[in-house]
Amino acid sequence: MFSSSRPTRQAPNIGRNDARPVTAAFSEIFKIGIGPSSSHTVGPMVAAGRFIHALAEEKVERVTATAYGSLAWTGKGHATDQALILGLAGFRPDTIEPDQVAILLAGISAEARLRLPGGKTIVFRPETDVIFDKKVRHARHPNALRFLALDAGNDVVADEMFYSIGGGLVVRDDDDPSPLETKPLPFMFFDADSLLEHCEKSQASIADIVLANELTGLSQETVFGQIDRVIDVMMACIDRGLSQSGTLPGGLKVDRRAKALHERLFQEDEEESHHPAQRSMEFVSSFAIAVNEENAAGGRVVTAPTNGAAGVVPAVLRYYRDFCKSASREGMRTFMLTATAIGGLIKGNASISGAEVGCQGEVGSASSMAAAGLAAALGATARQTENAAEIAMEHHLGMTCDPIGGLVQIPCIERNAFGAIKAINAAMLALRGDGTHHVSLDQVITTMWQTGRDMKTKYKETSRGGLAINVPNC
Repeated sequence: MFSSSRPTRQAPNIGRNDARPVTAAFSEIFKIGIGPSSSHTVGPMVAAGRFIHALAEEKVERVTATAYGSLAWTGKGHATDQALILGLAGFRPDTIEPDQVAILLAGISAEARLRLPGGKTIVFRPETDVIFDKKVRHARHPNALRFLALDAGNDVVADEMFYSIGGGLVVRDDDDPSPLETKPLPFMFFDADSLLEHCEKSQASIADIVLANELTGLSQETVFGQIDRVIDVMMACIDRGLSQSGTLPGGLKVDRRAKALHERLFQEDEEESHHPAQRSMEFVSSFAIAVNEENAAGGRVVTAPTNGAAGVVPAVLRYYRDFCKSASREGMRTFMLTATAIGGLIKGNASISGAEVGCQGEVGSASSMAAAGLAAALGATARQTENAAEIAMEHHLGMTCDPIGGLVQIPCIERNAFGAIKAINAAMLALRGDGTHHVSLDQVITTMWQTGRDMKTKYKETSRGGLAINVPNC
């Protein structure tokens, strides 16, 4: 079935100037972590952990962490300070229990002590040792972090820069920006066009191509186990969000709505609903809102491809599971593998970082991924699937990232619901066609990147423009 010969052409002139073969693995696009932000919470925790685990602890008497750019401007609202403290204490976003976060932070603050992973305890004062620098800007990426380790004489033992580049991924200052993109895979592709070439030459789906690449060095049991675990965490996040009530943390006094929305849908007589299709879309909205309320509360979520956009893919996947008669676990895996390809294309040729390109790179990317995933799960051809991704991304172009109060709540929570609805509509439009369309996914990704480059910094996750300054914070 498969022919794994690689394209011989050079990298096309699309999107980023440093575009390379797209090899983003499933585990790079979908990562289990905690809220409220993949770039501002998960990434800093990962970076702090990498720094602290590499230290020679016997010389260390003090550590500091400095956040720059977008991390400084919205760090408090995104719990960046908390993430840095937990990372320096050796905790990981994929294993830490969300319900224990407040207890752990209170203990560190009260004792003014930090226990390093190797066992040594040092003096640590969060109010002075975690710094938000709003003046210095770094050219490589807006989300910059600097870690210092000092000895008893206040001399520097270690000094490292990291960048949180989106979706929980971090790179050190001396890292290759895309270190995994040199990994040899059976199917190398630069863009959607070359991906479709592989599909047609091998008579395979996009999910087949991604799976073949995933199986490089991993067993099918392992790959499916990873996918199923992510699916289960997504569904559990929806269920938990639908069961919670109360006010979200952070000062905006935003009430949780997902539970009430969901309960009212069940209480209504289905025959009295305005339209069956509308009813199903209201369920989808409740699913997306449930996830992003959990994210805003610091709960367990999956970056998809980011935390700020974490509700779109799970909501559309739940729609497939609960409302599509042909739904199966195999179809859900096809959905996720296909979404991986689209997320990889956008990440490789543009960006999934709100601090870099605005919310078009977060909710727009998530909607594109979900649209392609749903279309594929419902039996779309590769070209119909690419069309679905293109439609969804096209209609998020230019979307700014302007969270009120620096919190991932307004407009982020509702925005995920709209992203999910757009994804479903895009998939249905694509399925009604034959895959032929005027605007390609590659052209839309290029446009998104260019639009992000042209967008003013204040509209890119700084809370210094848009709704963030025109709506009171309380």
